[in-house]
Amino acid sequence: MATAPAAEEAAPKGGGSKKLIIILAAVLVLVLVGGGAAVMLLKKKQAADDSEDGADTAEAAPKAKAHPKSDHPPTFVPLDPFTVNLADKDVDRFAQIGITLQVDDPHFADQIKAYMPAIRSNVLMVLSHKTAVELLTQEGKEKLAKDIMRESVRPMGIELDDEDEDEAPAAADAPKKKKKKKKAHVESPVTQVLFSNFIVQ
Repeated sequence: MATAPAAEEAAPKGGGSKKLIIILAAVLVLVLVGGGAAVMLLKKKQAADDSEDGADTAEAAPKAKAHPKSDHPPTFVPLDPFTVNLADKDVDRFAQIGITLQVDDPHFADQIKAYMPAIRSNVLMVLSHKTAVELLTQEGKEKLAKDIMRESVRPMGIELDDEDEDEAPAAADAPKKKKKKKKAHVESPVTQVLFSNFIVQ
């Protein structure tokens, strides 16, 4: 009789460890599923916030185009730092600016490197026509980034729309502007102009 209770006690212990493993596995699965759901909700919320911000930006600046997201990370093409005299007439001012171009296509990054002397020349021309007052404001920096984006692809035969020409057309120029707007929109292969250094003295 002593052997029967011992066998009965051994059986529940073995079954208890199996139950414990099953419970731990279930808890682990719940944690993983809950974590995955939380990540998905946060991504959806962030995407919704970004789309709302994008809608606000689109209302404020309807000319801005969103670049489609690609499957691979972007490629960054740093340009050597620029030091240039500014167009201020009263005082000699200069700027030292570090620029990096962001592109989605690595093959286009190689093409940029091949055209680098012409690109640097165009960027220097843009910078030398700016004044210190223009470069010190946020709007001035944003306009400079757009100008650099336009001029950095021009040596490769890509002509981007000049957004300043399209803004606030005069009534007398309305027919001319309408003809210009019918021109096909060209998407820039340079998705962003980033400043790594910006000193104005």
